[in-house]
Amino acid sequence: MFSACFPDLTLETAPASCEGSLDAVIDCHFAKVSCIVNETIFYSLPVNVGSPPEVFDIPVILVWIAACSIFFTLYLGFINFRYFGYAWQLLSGKYDEPNAKGELSNFQSLAASLAGTVGLGNIAGVAVAVSLGGPGAVFWMMVMGFLGMSSKFAEVMLGVKYRRRVEGEGTHRFVGGPMYYVRDAFEQRGIKYVGGFLAVVFAVCCILGSIGGGNMFQANQALEQVVRVTGGEASFFADKGWLFGVILAGLVGAVIVGGIQSIGRVSSTLVPVMAFIYLGACFYVIALHYAQIPEALMTIMREAFTPEAGMGGVIGGMLMGIQRASFSNEAGLGSAAIVQATARTDYPVRQGFVGMLGPFIDTVIVCMATALLIVVTGMHEGGQGIAGVELTSRAMEQGGAWLSYVLAVAVFLFAYSTQITWYYYGEIGATYILGEKKWVSWGFKVFFLMFTVIGCAASLENVVNLTDALFLSMAFANILGLYMLAPEIKRDLKAYILQIKSS
Repeated sequence: MFSACFPDLTLETAPASCEGSLDAVIDCHFAKVSCIVNETIFYSLPVNVGSPPEVFDIPVILVWIAACSIFFTLYLGFINFRYFGYAWQLLSGKYDEPNAKGELSNFQSLAASLAGTVGLGNIAGVAVAVSLGGPGAVFWMMVMGFLGMSSKFAEVMLGVKYRRRVEGEGTHRFVGGPMYYVRDAFEQRGIKYVGGFLAVVFAVCCILGSIGGGNMFQANQALEQVVRVTGGEASFFADKGWLFGVILAGLVGAVIVGGIQSIGRVSSTLVPVMAFIYLGACFYVIALHYAQIPEALMTIMREAFTPEAGMGGVIGGMLMGIQRASFSNEAGLGSAAIVQATARTDYPVRQGFVGMLGPFIDTVIVCMATALLIVVTGMHEGGQGIAGVELTSRAMEQGGAWLSYVLAVAVFLFAYSTQITWYYYGEIGATYILGEKKWVSWGFKVFFLMFTVIGCAASLENVVNLTDALFLSMAFANILGLYMLAPEIKRDLKAYILQIKSS
C-alpha cells in the first residue's frame, strides 16, 4: 500500500532508456526516483495483530506523526477543545495588533497557511483514502484532524517565538519555522552541530516537499480535471500536459514575484472564495441525497471499526486515514509555522491558537464534506482503482453534469493557492541554507516553476507516491524539536492563560 515500486516495476526491471513522448519520458524517469525515495521514507516494521495473529507492515513515519498529535493533545490538556472558541475570536480580528512586529494579519497568515493545506489533498487525497482504505479511513482522518490541532498549535507558536528579522540585499523580512526552533532547541542544550544539521535536513526536505506535494501533485490533478471536462482523450490538453504546465507556471509566477505580502493578499481572497465554491457544490449534492446521509454516516463508523475485511480492514483504514490526514492538514510537518511566523503579533501563544484552527477547517470540515459526498452518492462502492480527483468528480456529477465544471474551477483554485504558498515554504528553506541573496530567491522561483511543468507531464501514480514521501519526510526533524521544547511550550501557554484571565 505504501510502496512506490509496483509489481511490474523495480529499479532492476525498469527500462534502461526512456522513450516515447515528452510526457512518457518524464514519467519513466519519475518512476525510478519514486521507488528509491518512497521505500526509504516509508520504511515499515512488521507488527503482529489479532488472534490468530496477522502481520501488518506499519510505516514508522505515520506512527511518529500520530504519536506527536496524541502527545500534545494530552500534554497540553486538550487545548484543541478548551480554547476552540477563543481561537475563533482571535481569527475574527477582536485582538488584532496593528502596531506589532510582523508582515501579515492573523487572518492573512492563517489564510496563507490554509492555502497551502486546503488543496487537492482535500479532494483527490480523500478520494484516494476512500478507494484504498474504505469509508472507515474517513473517520480516522477526522480523528487525526482534531488531534492534529494540538501539534499545529505547538509548531505555530514556536514558529513565531523563534522567528528572526533577517537582512538581505537591500531588504529585510521576518522568517521562521522548524529550521530555526529545531536548531535553537539543540543549541540551548549545548548540542550545536546536531541542531544545525537537523535544521538543514528539514530545510532540504521542505524544498523537496514544496516541489513535490506543494507543486507537482497540485499541477497534475488540476490538469486531470481540466482534461476531464474538456473532452477526456479528445481534449486539447490530453497529450499536452507540458503546455498546461507552462500556462499554470505563468499564473503562479505572477503572484510569487511579489513575495509574502503578495501571497498573503491573494490567499486571503482565494481561500474564502474557493471554500465557498467547493463546499457549496458538495452540500448541494449531499442535500439532493439527504435520505442517504444517516446510512452514509453509519457506513463510515461501521467500516472504521468492523469492516468486512476484519482486523486487516481496520488497520488498513486507520493507516490510510492517518497518511491522508497528514498529507492534507500537515500537522506535525512544521510547514504552517513558516508562513505564520510572519504574523503581525507580539504573542506567540496567541498565534498558536489561530494556527490550530487550520486542521479543523482543512480536515474536519473540507475533507469530511468530500468524504460524505463520495459515500452518500455511493461512489465508494466499486471506486477502487479510480484515480484521485476522478472519483470525487464522479460523485459530484450525481448532482448534475454541470457540477463537473464547478469542481474543475475549485480544483484549479485549490491547486493554484497551494502552489503559491508552498513556493514560499521552499524559498525560506533555500534561503536558510544559502543565505538571503537575490539570486537564491530568483533561482528558486525558476526552479519551482520548472517543476510545475514537470508535474503536469507525469502520471498521477508516480507523482502521488513520490510526493507523499517527500512531504512527510519533514516530520522527522520537526517533531523531534517539538518534543525537546515541549516544557517550554507548556510554560508559555500557562503564562499566557494567566495573563488573559487577569486582564
